[in-house]
Amino acid sequence: MNKRETGSFKENEAAVYLEHNGLKIIERNFSCRFGEIDLVAEDGEYTVFTEVKYRKTASSGHPEEAVDHRKARKISKVSDYYRMIRHLRPDAMIRFDVVAIEGSDIKWYKNAFEYIY
Repeated sequence: MNKRETGSFKENEAAVYLEHNGLKIIERNFSCRFGEIDLVAEDGEYTVFTEVKYRKTASSGHPEEAVDHRKARKISKVSDYYRMIRHLRPDAMIRFDVVAIEGSDIKWYKNAFEYIY
């Protein structure tokens, strides 16, 4: 598998994991000129924007470490655009999660970061 195929496979694995834990996936790979969000889901009243990160091993760092301030800011901007074009209320409940896959281990970080302007 090449990197793109591996990424798609792991994003699907994350989506299945989240669905088994009660979330409803409403969109995959939402992209716009600001960037991309891997998964958009609903969790009760929350719209959840999820970044999926995969590493085969921790030799180059844990996958969750790849979601730094810069990446969080980009995801925040993309979420603004998503909420605008999907006509979500300005006061809609949102959350930013990270699903980190290292080898075959999956970790789900709810509310992994706050909105960054």
